[in-house]
Amino acid sequence: MSYPPREPDEPPSPYEPPPSPYGPPGQYGSPAGQGRGTNILAVLSLVFAFAFAPAGIVLGHVAKRQIRRTGEHGDQLATWGLILGYVFTVIGLIACCGWIGLVFWGGSTDGSSYH
Repeated sequence: MSYPPREPDEPPSPYEPPPSPYGPPGQYGSPAGQGRGTNILAVLSLVFAFAFAPAGIVLGHVAKRQIRRTGEHGDQLATWGLILGYVFTVIGLIACCGWIGLVFWGGSTDGSSYH
């Protein structure tokens, strides 16, 4: 919708919306002049670090590559997604190895109790 131009000293019409700090209509995102948005893969990297750590690691590396190329925000999110993804993956591997060790240790017999 377009409004007719007004004189510089004329007050704005009550029906005319005030100018937006986010730029002209149709442009979404951050306020004008404040750079690009946050990389979605960086956010997903942090989320998946808790849900499925190996996916968080992969998404973190892809996000860091995209951030270097595009200049988007979210480098720290991707870094934390990588750190937590690696930590939770190591903890999961240690837990799996421990569980397997307990199964073998618990299932082994010395032969003295079963004859």
